[in-house]
Amino acid sequence: MSARRPTVEWQVCGVCNYDCSYCIQSPHRRIGAPSAEDVERFLAFFRALGAASPGAPGAMPEPRAWEVKMTGGEPFASDAFLTRIVPGLIAETPHVVSVLTNLSASEAELARFATLTRGRLGIVSASLHLEHVEPSRFVDKARALRAQMDPSASLVVNTVLVPGRLAQVLAARALVQAAGLRLFPQVMKIGKGVARYADDEREPLAQLLGRAPTPRDANTAPSWQGRTCWTGVDYFVLTQRGDAWRCRTAKRFDEGFLGNVLAGTFAPAPAPTPCPYSICPCTVPANRGMIDMIDLSNEKEALA
Repeated sequence: MSARRPTVEWQVCGVCNYDCSYCIQSPHRRIGAPSAEDVERFLAFFRALGAASPGAPGAMPEPRAWEVKMTGGEPFASDAFLTRIVPGLIAETPHVVSVLTNLSASEAELARFATLTRGRLGIVSASLHLEHVEPSRFVDKARALRAQMDPSASLVVNTVLVPGRLAQVLAARALVQAAGLRLFPQVMKIGKGVARYADDEREPLAQLLGRAPTPRDANTAPSWQGRTCWTGVDYFVLTQRGDAWRCRTAKRFDEGFLGNVLAGTFAPAPAPTPCPYSICPCTVPANRGMIDMIDLSNEKEALA
């Protein structure tokens, strides 16, 4: 059984410089970023989240470090990302930082991120969007960033398996692997389910996903229904407006609201509960040990 790694997925902004046809966020949500005042309120929340908590009697209290995985939109599209958010998290909290990015930021910005996070970086999830980038150029940027990153951190290239375009993904995977990087495939999500693939796509789909993929191999949007889940306790999703939700599926169903961190009403769930959902669209909870009875202890390091 994998140990739980407390994790927050923080959507630092809504704005994105891409408009992918398969984006699961509707266009009216892909806008906006927190004000400077709200950024300070977020940082105050993360300071409190990592504050020392009492341990055993007589023991010195120690801060609790979470993984703060920053998403968007596109995090680098926020003016505050490299000027205040990342520096603030590093200087003022004990947390590990991770990021989900489309790598559209300049080489200088990516190098700045690598420098700021050295010694505190967890995972860079680099999203390859074949509708917007040339694969070889993307791979060059990913390889350059990996060389500048903290050696103990991980970088994974993730991409959506869009029906009808699997040949493109296979070609891109060859470039990714030739660069010494790893491709993390994701089945395409539609609404509250997943896309359907044609019969003649079964073989390329199997080549990309593997025959029996775990959450560390691919995102297949499985069901953990009925299994004890620690989301809401040691994991939650945080929006740019400060709303906190137990998990992505709960947010989609408008359930599992934990309050608003900017308003000071956030409260974690008191205890884990059985998962009520037939789909888990994100592998982060599973890979951070939030789903009981999933044994990933002998698998490769989590990279998504």
